[in-house]
Amino acid sequence: MLSWRAAGAVVLVGLLAAPAAWAQVPVPRPFPKPGEPPAPQTPPPQSAAAPVTGAPTEAELGVPIYPASEFIASYDAGFGQRYYLFGTNAPFSDIVNYYKTVLKKGGSELFDEPPVHLFEMGRFREETMAFPPGVTVKDYTWGGSEGYLVVKGSVGTRFRTIIQIVPVTEG
Repeated sequence: MLSWRAAGAVVLVGLLAAPAAWAQVPVPRPFPKPGEPPAPQTPPPQSAAAPVTGAPTEAELGVPIYPASEFIASYDAGFGQRYYLFGTNAPFSDIVNYYKTVLKKGGSELFDEPPVHLFEMGRFREETMAFPPGVTVKDYTWGGSEGYLVVKGSVGTRFRTIIQIVPVTEG
């Protein structure tokens, strides 16, 4: 949770950035006159952050997938990386112990509240990566939460624990 001072700074930055965003809005052009060639049209940008729906394999990820987990989605992280989300209703501690065993690493506890554990699998290169390669496990029932909500169509499912996998990329 942000402190009042930090929240004020976030709001201030947002207000300061707004005029710059307005300045970048293109000025409308009048309709072309008869006999004038039409102005070139640029297609709308394709969203690179669209989720991928097909579940990846362990071979593609380079890491075991917790057996009782369900693939949620994959997202473009930038720099040619993707991250993959899996949900499970197994307790956070069970998932952390599973990855400690299969990866033969203790990982790092990133946060106590809410509990988040990271297992790094490769070297992070800030200039070529958006995320460090590895497995991140987060407890979504901390503080009385009902879990991470995933809605597919009209059906909502909650997961106690989320597993984020960022594969090691070449280069």
